[in-house]
Amino acid sequence: MKNWGLTTKILVALVLGLIFGLVVLYPLSGNAFVADYIIGGILALVGKIFVNSIKMMVVPLVLVSITVGAASIGDIKKLGRIGTKTVLFYLLTTAVAITIAITLATVIKPGVGFNLPSDAAYVAKEAPALIDVIANMIPTNPFAALTNGAMLQVIAFALLFGTAITALGEKAIKVREGLEAVNEVILKLVMMIMAIAPYGVFALIAKTFASLGYSAMKPLAAYMFTVFLALFIHAIITYQGMLVTIGKLHPFKFFRNFSPAMLVAFSTASSSSTLPVTLETAEERLGVDKNIGSFTLPLGATINMDGTAIMQGVATVFLAQAYGMELTLVNFLTVILTATLASIGTAGVPGVGLIMLSMVLVQVGIPVEGIAIIMGVDRILDMTRTAVNITGDAVCSVLIAKSEGGFDEELFNAKK
Repeated sequence: MKNWGLTTKILVALVLGLIFGLVVLYPLSGNAFVADYIIGGILALVGKIFVNSIKMMVVPLVLVSITVGAASIGDIKKLGRIGTKTVLFYLLTTAVAITIAITLATVIKPGVGFNLPSDAAYVAKEAPALIDVIANMIPTNPFAALTNGAMLQVIAFALLFGTAITALGEKAIKVREGLEAVNEVILKLVMMIMAIAPYGVFALIAKTFASLGYSAMKPLAAYMFTVFLALFIHAIITYQGMLVTIGKLHPFKFFRNFSPAMLVAFSTASSSSTLPVTLETAEERLGVDKNIGSFTLPLGATINMDGTAIMQGVATVFLAQAYGMELTLVNFLTVILTATLASIGTAGVPGVGLIMLSMVLVQVGIPVEGIAIIMGVDRILDMTRTAVNITGDAVCSVLIAKSEGGFDEELFNAKK
């Protein structure tokens, strides 16, 4: 077991927790000792510790990661139109991705009938006007926003702070380097928390299935199907549609040339780890100019997380349905806006997307504990959505390179 990777440990914990909850605890759930000391005692305690650990990381991760992401753009004047095109492409496709996800989840209804138990009493409030939601994104006191966990305000402040660092250039180099170091420390802490994930997953899954029995299997499968379908639609219709209509290029040749990077992304579930392969593949097989690719691809690995946004959209609707909550139009718009901006701060390493999801859930009042339900199967989804993430980076790079005269179409069309 010592040589098992985190993925294997989480999957094993999921299976063991499911078996323990269904086979051992569910038949005994009427017993007072089992209900009070095993299900409501030990398992609840371990699960809450893990969930609180995830919640602990949300604010610092969002603040620092988004600031570093915004600051990584470089000299705004020098980048000019290439930078503007890249950022707009990434934000637009992320908004499209989250919209596809929410639409599919609303139609398929994977969480309806799940009936998750919740300790949180949900009281529907009158939806605020959209203009107030947008205006309130700008914090009057950023420190209060950090303390209160007002995530849209934290994101807005982080974006402005990162942009100011970019604008100052060399004058703020020490600030940027310091934040990058802090970001590394935060990511290391995230990895430390993920090390205890198998125990948290086991406890929370066992507790859930001990309470719900076999009724939990079908909704979880429906959730996975919805995420896979949204990822497929976005990769094939959105990305390749843009490649055909804007770039006048053949999708089959794109996938043939870019497949080595996609396979690495799928196996590592990390956009950052795949970046060297993505850069080499884009330059040597897709025909993207090195000067353009060296900007668009690293930036994409930092801020372009369409696959993660899809997971967040489906998971939010799924858990809202499972908890019996009605999401209003303003809630949906808030999820789209929050998930789009949150994708900028989703670091390209495995597992961070779930922590960012907790921020989205808090924003619309859904219990964060629901993450445990989807965490056991998330690694499989994470591998797929990482491949989708870097596919978006590559399509963006190809289209921008072609528009800027830095694209080798002969190399793109050459037989490999």
